[in-house]
Amino acid sequence: MSVKESFTGMPSWLKWVAIIVVALVVFKAVTWLLAVVFTLLFKLLLFAAIVAVLFFVVRKFMSSSSSSGSGW
Repeated sequence: MSVKESFTGMPSWLKWVAIIVVALVVFKAVTWLLAVVFTLLFKLLLFAAIVAVLFFVVRKFMSSSSSSGSGW
């Protein structure tokens, strides 16, 4: 029994309901997958930005403390 045969045996209202339900399930899965990917990318970029700022602050602190000549 092929998909076309089983589809022609259904009432017309059920075809539309089935198409809408399948579309919602598929698009919900695609939307969920995109949300997961974008969330991971955002977290990765946020982590990279925090590490870059940390390096910048440490280098500024080290260069300012070494040039001040505190005399430890």
